[in-house]
Amino acid sequence: MDKARRRHAQKPTGTQKQRLLRAAVETYGVEGDHPFSGDSVTTVLRHSESRRWFALIMRIPRNRLYPGSEGVVDAVNLKSSPLMLGSLIQEDGIFPAYHMNRSHWISVVLDGSVPDDTLFSLLDMSYRLTSGKAGGRSASHFRISRWIVPANPRWFDLEEILRPDESGTFLFKQSSRVEVGDTVYLYVAAPVSAIRYKCEAVEVNIPDDYKDEHVTVKRLMRLRVLQEYADPPIGLALMREHGVTTVRGPRGMPLSLQEEIEHRYGGR
Repeated sequence: MDKARRRHAQKPTGTQKQRLLRAAVETYGVEGDHPFSGDSVTTVLRHSESRRWFALIMRIPRNRLYPGSEGVVDAVNLKSSPLMLGSLIQEDGIFPAYHMNRSHWISVVLDGSVPDDTLFSLLDMSYRLTSGKAGGRSASHFRISRWIVPANPRWFDLEEILRPDESGTFLFKQSSRVEVGDTVYLYVAAPVSAIRYKCEAVEVNIPDDYKDEHVTVKRLMRLRVLQEYADPPIGLALMREHGVTTVRGPRGMPLSLQEEIEHRYGGR
C-alpha cells in the first residue's frame, strides 16, 4: 500500500497541524523549518528539489478570517491554480491567502473544518505547483471526484426528493465543485446519521433560486442512485474510524472509507 493509502487507513491522531507535518515527512521526506528569528511557531515546508516554499504554517488571530471571533487559529498557506481559487474559497475553512499573493495562494484553517483528505490533496497540489518543472501535472488533476454530501431529513422530504423521474434521476442541491461523472455519497443527518446512497452526477450547475428559513439553493445537480446502503449501516462510528468526524457540508470521501463500503456491500 502506498504512503497516501496508509495515511488514510490510519485513525487520525494529534492535531490537524501535526498530521499535516507528518504527511509532509511521510510523503515527500520534507521536515519544516522556522525561518523567522525568535518565532518557533511559524513553519515553512520547502520543496525537496526546487527548495521553494510549498506550505507556510502560521498561528494567526482568528478574527482575520472570521470577523468578530476571538482567539487564534492555526492555518496553512498553500499554492493553488488561479483557475481553482474562486471555487476553493467557497468551501468551509478555505480563504484567500493571509499575507501572501491571493491570486496564487489560499489559507486553510487547521481546525478540522477542512477534512484531512482534502487538506492532503491541496498540499500535494501545492507541492507539485512549486516543483519548478515545466509541464507538471495540472492542478485540476487533484480535484475531488468522490464526495460525501449531507441531506437533512428535518428540512425536506427525502423520500419525495429521491424518487426518480422518467430518466431514473433526481435533482439535489449543489454547493460544491461536483462535476459530471463524480460519485456522490448522500449522508442522511440525524436521526439517521449514516451514508445511505451512492449516486453518480449526470448533470451539474443547474440554476435555481429557492430560499426558506432553513435552505438556500442557487444550483442543483442531477443524480442517479447507484446503490442504497441499509444493513449494515455506514454510520458515524464507522466513518470516524476513517477520519470523517462531521459532515457539515460537502467534503471528499476518504479512499479507505470507500474501500470499507465496497468491502461490505460490493462495488457497483
